[in-house]
Amino acid sequence: MEIKNYRKRIVDDKIEYYLKLFGAICIEGPKYCGKTWTGRYHANSEILLYTSPTINHQDNVTLAKMAPSIILEGEKPRLIDEWQLATNLWDEVRIDVDKTGLKGQYILTGSSTPNREGIFHSGAGRFGKIYLRTMSLYESGDSSGDISLKDLCNHKFKPKFTGEVDLKKLARLIIRGGFPANIEYSIKDASMMVKQYIKLTIDHDLFQLDGIQRDKHKVHLLLKSLARNESTTASKATLKKDICDQDHEDINIDTVSSYLDAFDKLHLLDNDEPFASNIRSFIRVKQMEKRHFADPSISCALLNINDEKKLIEDLETFGFLFEAMVERDLKIYADSFNAKCYHYQDYQNNEIDYVIELEDGKWCAFEIKLGANQIDKAAQNLVKLKNIIEKENRKAPSLLCVICGLSNAAYQRDDGVYVVPITALKN
Repeated sequence: MEIKNYRKRIVDDKIEYYLKLFGAICIEGPKYCGKTWTGRYHANSEILLYTSPTINHQDNVTLAKMAPSIILEGEKPRLIDEWQLATNLWDEVRIDVDKTGLKGQYILTGSSTPNREGIFHSGAGRFGKIYLRTMSLYESGDSSGDISLKDLCNHKFKPKFTGEVDLKKLARLIIRGGFPANIEYSIKDASMMVKQYIKLTIDHDLFQLDGIQRDKHKVHLLLKSLARNESTTASKATLKKDICDQDHEDINIDTVSSYLDAFDKLHLLDNDEPFASNIRSFIRVKQMEKRHFADPSISCALLNINDEKKLIEDLETFGFLFEAMVERDLKIYADSFNAKCYHYQDYQNNEIDYVIELEDGKWCAFEIKLGANQIDKAAQNLVKLKNIIEKENRKAPSLLCVICGLSNAAYQRDDGVYVVPITALKN
């Protein structure tokens, strides 16, 4: 299908590869991240199942449940958008793939994790799954792409002046976020769009997810608490206490768990798992996830940060949101070469902001710092941790790197630590 003004996504190469490998692929990710457009870019026909307050394809959903073979008709690859609204389609696609034996037949997209009711087979061997996030700075044209993360992780690196970056620009990039439709908007307009995104999620998507009526006020309180705890390992009990302290209201811990599970199913969250393997032998590692929304602009909208001045006046929050933006980009870039992303934190107050584990088992340690004045301390922390791990005869990181905001060059320090501006990075 011809798609005008399509911005190429890093994941496009993986989609093309999977279409040659599998009979069908399933693209998952948060709403508004570009799944439909990306699916259309690779498809030759389409059927839309989603409904919203302004668009209704309910007849297509009914048809998918009553006569699924009609939904599958069309030139291949065929895009079935929001397939989870008719979960029987999963097995119908699988059966058709088995029958024809052909590759690249279907592209399914989904904005929520479906109830497995009505699905009788995992689809193993027939489906390839792909996760699409919001746009990285490289995809949106806000990173020069002078430095490749893959090359960096393999020590293929040339120092380079990358140009000055000011605090206001970084603030704008965080507030605007990476939702594709917002890329050309002013930050004021982008912020308004994200606020409406949150409102529709609360008013519409959560109910559509499973038909459960949730307390919208408490949903909003929990979302605000998550925004205040962006890029931290806040526990459910900490979130409950935060709501009590900041909003002077109580929320049941079971309600917190239930709502977080719903947010996960909507792909509203994109938390980082803890990295435990290969690092320490005697120190107990914390097993808390690091909390992230699908995009840092969601935190900004919830905290009513809609201009640069507000963010610059609160540098602590700025630092956490900058970390969230960087880690979103690192996940997108690392996924393109099948690397896995984690964070590390132990009970002796040793931390690594981000860990990227390569396919060959090597791992790379990253600190993420907004200001150039923080680079020395971050590099020293990385070197110290590497020395501790080596003394224990454990598998030490193969690369140490500080990803920063305010630096005009990518270079390697005398201590071996690399320094790379996020606005110069690509996959």
